[in-house]
Amino acid sequence: MTIDPRAVVDPSAKIASNVGIGPFSVIGPNVEIGEDTEIGPHVVINGPTRIGRENRIFQFSSIGEIPQDKKFHGEESRLEIGDRNTIREFVTINRGTADGGEVTRIGNDNWLMAYIHIAHDCCVGDHTIFANGASIAGHVSIGDYAILGGFTLVHQFCTVGEHAFCGMGSAISKDVPPYIMVNGNPAHPHGLNSEGLKRHGFSAEALKILRDAYKTIYRSGMTVEEALVKLEVMSVSQPEVLPLTRFLKQSQRGILR
Repeated sequence: MTIDPRAVVDPSAKIASNVGIGPFSVIGPNVEIGEDTEIGPHVVINGPTRIGRENRIFQFSSIGEIPQDKKFHGEESRLEIGDRNTIREFVTINRGTADGGEVTRIGNDNWLMAYIHIAHDCCVGDHTIFANGASIAGHVSIGDYAILGGFTLVHQFCTVGEHAFCGMGSAISKDVPPYIMVNGNPAHPHGLNSEGLKRHGFSAEALKILRDAYKTIYRSGMTVEEALVKLEVMSVSQPEVLPLTRFLKQSQRGILR
């Protein structure tokens, strides 16, 4: 364990072995930091916050601060961060609220670039990329392998599905289904995220099936309800479609179209 003598670490914080904490960082009470995690200089981490192993948190980040929510009045809430995440400069991640399940969760292997904000009660999956300046409001869910381009904004209570790609400057006010690309202000769909899916091992046959599913949702002239019926039939023999059918059934805000 390497803690710079100029850092301030609360005695109640639980710091695992091989953790590095840079100068002028402040680690508050009820903070847990897992093995081999590196905390840069001038980082503030408040609890209750639990951080897993092998994370790297760069300078001037604010982790586990109270929510920016006027309904919050000091009730117990927490932040949970998994393993092997990279959190760059000036990232802010807030704890949860009583109304939102009391927890903000970040999964594993995420790449969070500079100046991003993750608000209260959000749930971020694994292997996501948030480019510089991307921000998500409270109660947002981001699926595995999703990418948010620079300065993307996601409205509260929205969900971005797995393997979705949100282009630079997207303003998202409805749900983004898995596998698709969106862009613009307001954001609208731009086809299947084919290149991203190829990089993650999707076969040519799987891509063809997902293109057909995309056309069913966006180019057939069907309502979402009608498209869902057809997708459910497709998913019987084409399991690649199942994430789309589940997403459409669970969507609360409606999808971008």
